[in-house]
Amino acid sequence: MTKSLSHFISGKPVAGHGDRFGEVYNPATGEIAAKVPFASAGEVDDAVKAAAAAFPEWAATPPSRRAQIMFKFNELLDTHRDELARLITAEHGKVLSDAAGSLQRGIEVVEFACGIPHLLRGDFTESVGTGIDSWSVRQPVGVCAGITPFNFPAMVPMWMFPLAITCGNTFILKPSEKDPSCSLRLAEILTEAGLPDGVFNVINGDKVAVDALLEHPAVDAISFVGSTPIAEYIYAKGSAAGKRVQALGGAKNHMVVMPDADLEMASDALMGSAYGSAGERCMAISVAVAVGDVADPLIQRLTHKVSALKVGPGNDPESEMGPLVTGQHMEKVISYVDLGVEEGADLVVDGRGLTLQGYENGFYLGGCLFDNVTPGMRIYKEEIFGPVLSVVREPDFDSATQLVNDHEFGNGVSIFTRDGDAAREFTNRVKIGMVGVNVPIPVPMAFHSFGGWKRSLFGALHVHGMDGIRFYTRLKTVTQRWSTGIRAGANFVMPTMK
Repeated sequence: MTKSLSHFISGKPVAGHGDRFGEVYNPATGEIAAKVPFASAGEVDDAVKAAAAAFPEWAATPPSRRAQIMFKFNELLDTHRDELARLITAEHGKVLSDAAGSLQRGIEVVEFACGIPHLLRGDFTESVGTGIDSWSVRQPVGVCAGITPFNFPAMVPMWMFPLAITCGNTFILKPSEKDPSCSLRLAEILTEAGLPDGVFNVINGDKVAVDALLEHPAVDAISFVGSTPIAEYIYAKGSAAGKRVQALGGAKNHMVVMPDADLEMASDALMGSAYGSAGERCMAISVAVAVGDVADPLIQRLTHKVSALKVGPGNDPESEMGPLVTGQHMEKVISYVDLGVEEGADLVVDGRGLTLQGYENGFYLGGCLFDNVTPGMRIYKEEIFGPVLSVVREPDFDSATQLVNDHEFGNGVSIFTRDGDAAREFTNRVKIGMVGVNVPIPVPMAFHSFGGWKRSLFGALHVHGMDGIRFYTRLKTVTQRWSTGIRAGANFVMPTMK
């Protein structure tokens, strides 16, 4: 029997009222595992009203009390690690070890949020003028919403809601309709941790739900992670409605492999970063930039390793790469492989046509490797979001750096080299938000902030870290003087420090 999922509003599951539903698949078998309700604008309004009603009391709750609830949530997450990882694998398809790893990166943001009493500490200046003191405080924004992608059903939501909530806001999560069960389970765990009803809500749905959040006058802030066209749409529409918006978009992450690099180390790094999670990561390396004479030996190593990649169900401990999330997404990725061949790139390893005994209907695609890709090709320009690695050959360091800088996306980049001067020069000159040196996936830790440049980010602030605190709070500065009882009459001059 196909199970029916729900929304989560005011501390309890709420069944969908309409007749619009989406299908949640088991990617390993291709079977429909659940039906998820698609919220109407009215159902979104119910969630917003619940969050708005909960906001005044929650905002007035001392930060230390909010932190205590987050500490309990963190404890429960540790208890339910295996369960949550299995939920991620069941609906997304990534291997269990990767699901557990992504969950851990989300938990690290929860741990960071536990320090909210310190993080919200303001500044005080005594005697900015005679008898006048001034101080600043950070106060919550109001009702916040998060719209998150399918590739990290635990980690990306946890980039957002732990900080939003501990800052004193209430929150509505609109997870991907492709794998919503993890978000619903997180809502239950938050309630078990003692979070008051209405502070955290989950609304499932499609564009109707997204637009309802963007247009609702009681929603004060929107966080988004997804593709660039949708990020740009959400930023423009949300900002036009007077909301605070951070919208993280697409990526085409490069790894520059210098002639002096340790090729075994670099090729292993490319395998994990290009084919981990079937390439369905916003920080996946999808372009290897081979500098000078390093290309041929690098291709030789990659060809062997990609051909030997173990593809299978995510719950099989022997699997190194699982299926793609849906059949529709698999066909899209395959169409890019077809396009690369048409464009004239050399398909060195072809993962198309992969079938597994007992899993013939699963959404499997083997690792694909292209050589001699050029910047004019669409497979270079566009985000594929699948297990496809393109190798571009460049003659020297300057041309490789320029190649990276010329791409419209500026999310992440890595350089592999033994030369400290080259690494230092690269990190200084490259126009990318997150940079790794001999690190293939330079995702910042929770106490730093995650975000790209150029068309990979719309808005001024990144997610989590101190930028997350800034996004989910408003700065208020108070200047105060107590009268001495001596009246000197009206003063028509701008006050100064004298």
